[in-house]
Amino acid sequence: MSALPAAVAGDLIQAVYFAAALLFIIGLKRMSSPKGARAGIVWAGVGMLIAGLITFLWPGMHNDILILTAIFVGGIAAWWSGKRVPMTAMPQMVALYNGMGGGAAAAIACQELVRGSPFAPAPVVLAVIGALIGAVSFSGSLIAFAKLQGLIKKSLRYRGQQLVNFLVLLATVVGGAWVIALHGNAPMQLVVAFFALALAFGVLVTVPIGGADMPVVISLYNACTGLAVAFEGFVLGNAAMIIAGMVVGAAGTLLTQLMAKAMNRSLANVLFSNFGEGSAQGGTIAGSLKPIDAADAGVMIAYAEKVIVVPGYGMAVAQAQHKIWELCQLLIDRGVTVRFAIHPVAGRMPGHMNVLLAEAGVPYDLIGDLDDINAEFDTTDVALIIGANDVVNPVARTDKSSPIYGMPILNADRAKNVIVIKRGQGAGFSGIENALFYLDNTRMLYGDAQKAAAELIQAVKATE
Repeated sequence: MSALPAAVAGDLIQAVYFAAALLFIIGLKRMSSPKGARAGIVWAGVGMLIAGLITFLWPGMHNDILILTAIFVGGIAAWWSGKRVPMTAMPQMVALYNGMGGGAAAAIACQELVRGSPFAPAPVVLAVIGALIGAVSFSGSLIAFAKLQGLIKKSLRYRGQQLVNFLVLLATVVGGAWVIALHGNAPMQLVVAFFALALAFGVLVTVPIGGADMPVVISLYNACTGLAVAFEGFVLGNAAMIIAGMVVGAAGTLLTQLMAKAMNRSLANVLFSNFGEGSAQGGTIAGSLKPIDAADAGVMIAYAEKVIVVPGYGMAVAQAQHKIWELCQLLIDRGVTVRFAIHPVAGRMPGHMNVLLAEAGVPYDLIGDLDDINAEFDTTDVALIIGANDVVNPVARTDKSSPIYGMPILNADRAKNVIVIKRGQGAGFSGIENALFYLDNTRMLYGDAQKAAAELIQAVKATE
């Protein structure tokens, strides 16, 4: 509890909250570039730390021991899980932690509504809206986590599903409106029913979405969590929560739009269509798969003038980024021009491939995004595809019956030669067969990406 006069403590808290908000914004700005991402996380982390510490001076603050205990337990759990989680599991960790943020916002709203204190009209509306959004983000993020973790292996779809979802949402909105009409003095049963419906809606709207759409879903729920936190910040009169929530909500919204645009699909299509798992290919693919061994592939890339590497989830699964970079260093030493091409939705979350390449030590100036590097494939001798699928599938340009028609792709098929490292002959995560694999200039190098990269390294060394 604060020993300072209430007025002094309040002014000090608001000043520190303002400084924390600046650190949040600076951190987010730094995170927009791979070069400054690590520093950006530190800046934002410092902002969160000082905002948390100064809150203990809030007039009337109590239950300090419980709060400190919760912070200690949560901090240890986060540190332990963050150290142990493999890079391949980073998407589901992001989904899980994001869900915890939405759940925390919903819990704050629940506490305020259950307490039954008199509400002004605006705060009770914001509390209910924040509770709805936070609860949906919490349960939806948990389903996203379960899908990415493999705990839920199939998407649940049934006839009349959208009608059921709409009725649950309608019931949730009606329950929330009832709570508002009672000015926050609603009975416990009504508040519990409202939260149960909101949690159920988050589950129902997420279970039919296929795994290939999870990057968009995660970024959407990230935006929802930010909005929920901002709404509850208004309810509590907490400037730090308002600013942090608005920043996260805005960033998540922009990222969701970017991801949907990269897939050439609307957000409604992502949420309410059946694409994303087990989708059917629109047309028949002509040609055949043509395998190649590592020795021949190594010779091909060793004597190339320019190689573009296209990483995908297969590289993440095999943890092959270090071996791939070792291979590229050998090629660079031989005078080969090497670039990395990153598609916005490659992997299982936004920036997944960038994180892996940064971990391996790949210089940022060798990494190009879709718009910057696509024109270079026409002058590339070898495009080396590592476990990527939909982001290099040329039917997106040619087959109007394909579910991914119109989706911007990396033009790997326009390279003189294409080598695809792939674990097997099955379709990718979305279930769509890749026409690139059947082209005359494509060769398939089957096997685990890390093992294949090691074999390519030996083959390149053998040409010296």
